Amino acid sequence: MKIISYNVNGIRAALKKGFIDWLIAANPDVIALQETKAHKEQLDLSLFEKAGYPYHYWFSAQKKGYSSVAIFSKTQPNHIEYGTGIESMDFEGRNLRIDFDTISIMSLYLPSGTNDARLAFKLNYMDEFLDYVNDLKQNYPNLVICGDYNICHEAIDIHDPVRLKNTSGFLPVEREWLTQFLDSGFIDSFRLLNKEPNRYSWWSYRGQARQRNKGWRLDYHMVTNPLKDKIKRATILNKAVHSDHCPVVVEIDI
Repeated sequence: MKIISYNVNGIRAALKKGFIDWLIAANPDVIALQETKAHKEQLDLSLFEKAGYPYHYWFSAQKKGYSSVAIFSKTQPNHIEYGTGIESMDFEGRNLRIDFDTISIMSLYLPSGTNDARLAFKLNYMDEFLDYVNDLKQNYPNLVICGDYNICHEAIDIHDPVRLKNTSGFLPVEREWLTQFLDSGFIDSFRLLNKEPNRYSWWSYRGQARQRNKGWRLDYHMVTNPLKDKIKRATILNKAVHSDHCPVVVEIDI
């Protein structure tokens, strides 16, 4: 199964930049989107169906044009879970999960900590989410949580770890949480198979950051331990330019 995760920074904007042609060429079995910034009523859903994804699911924020996640699949899942059931998390449309016989896939859009209030919201979300996932794994041991975590885990995952050590997205408390998350039973699929530096999935629009590869690795496929030996490929598709993020890929033998 080929799974792509992509923070599109607005699906309507991405569509105008050739997203559908790219999707057809990339040809994942499942694609998890974050920051779609749209309700499905605002979109021509036939575009995704014609591209080969008759099964598409949307979980949008209450506020229009904000946050929101989606998952497209070539095959019909057994179950779709919209949100987490935790009200403080779900009103921003940040979690959507589909379940198959042998694997479950979640699209996650973790909040950013752009100011003190949002950082506090993010830290609370992280704590609640970890508790939620620890319970979830009991019933869904083969779980892939893919998405924009808005955290760089290690110094290798950010272009300037010294200067940015006090910036949200690379704060010690955020990085420690991600370590705790991994220690709870997950594998960073990309780092399992790729040890080289300078591999990023997000670049600021400022200062020609992308051209200069001054990036951050914020997007992950976190895979539960029982699937470790089934991870066959993991990579970053940094040539896709529909967003300030780029897609990340994992292939799992299911």
